[in-house]
Amino acid sequence: MTTVREATLWAIVLVAGVGTFAIRYSFLAVFERAGSVPPRLRQALRYVPPAVLAALVFPALVFGGEGGAGAVTPLRTVAGLVAAAVAWRTESVLWTILSGLVALVVLETLVGGAV
Repeated sequence: MTTVREATLWAIVLVAGVGTFAIRYSFLAVFERAGSVPPRLRQALRYVPPAVLAALVFPALVFGGEGGAGAVTPLRTVAGLVAAAVAWRTESVLWTILSGLVALVVLETLVGGAV
């Protein structure tokens, strides 16, 4: 295994940070010059937060837990279904997260298995 010198590691972190900033700032700069965000793009951007939340939560819901990789855990599945129902009904990310968390804790307490 090769080791990375400390200076090289900091250079990588710096380049990644500058690159991330440049990508994010480019959108701000473009739309500042244009004056406003086009309506179709604004409509499409409304779906970014739920898509990111789903991308973060779904693998843990399906592949997480005591069963290891690829094992579907019933408690997480039920808690995920509760959270999905709350998301559909309230359209609130906060209530979705809280309801899924509470459902998982309650189910875990009732059943007594590992989360």
